[in-house]
Amino acid sequence: MWRTLGALLLVLVSAWTLRAEPLDPEPVIQTQENFDLGKFMGKWYQVAAVSTCPCYMKRKSRNPEMFPVVLQHVGSELNFTKTATIFRNGTCKQMTSRYSLTNTPGRFFHHVSRFGADVDSFVVGTNYEEYAAMLQLSRDQRSGEKSTNILLYSRTMNVTSALLDDFKQLVEEHGISGDTIIINQNNGTEEKNRRREQRIWG
Repeated sequence: MWRTLGALLLVLVSAWTLRAEPLDPEPVIQTQENFDLGKFMGKWYQVAAVSTCPCYMKRKSRNPEMFPVVLQHVGSELNFTKTATIFRNGTCKQMTSRYSLTNTPGRFFHHVSRFGADVDSFVVGTNYEEYAAMLQLSRDQRSGEKSTNILLYSRTMNVTSALLDDFKQLVEEHGISGDTIIINQNNGTEEKNRRREQRIWG
């Protein structure tokens, strides 16, 4: 399903604008061919994740629950937002990130202020209606340490074993053990959120 992407090379840029582009004009990772931003927008579920960062893996393993993310883009703007809804410790939380577009379709930048990290994201495979795989190269601003995250999104909460097998193959092509993949579980998060909203709004 996903072609081999080759070696991971990251060109670090000292400053990025809203439509930032690396110093190297060539993309360092091959993105989805003929990427269509409009089709990529909408509601997804994060169903699996893996990272070379031990802290990321520890944090994700504490609450391996499938959760929805909503991508929204206004045509005149050079960025889009990703809003994730997570039910944790009896509380529904929404977290919004802003991704800047680049001149390479399917490639985005965003900064995670909480962890002081710059993240270079690539949509490496999607058919828009079922799945999307995203590879992220992250750099800690303070230490300069780099890590790789690979995420799997689905339009529904039902994921086939064939899709998970393809994702495992993609992960292993990047030198990460498929056995370390965190598979998020469907624990009724959306139903919990709906019930909570009903209690709040009556």
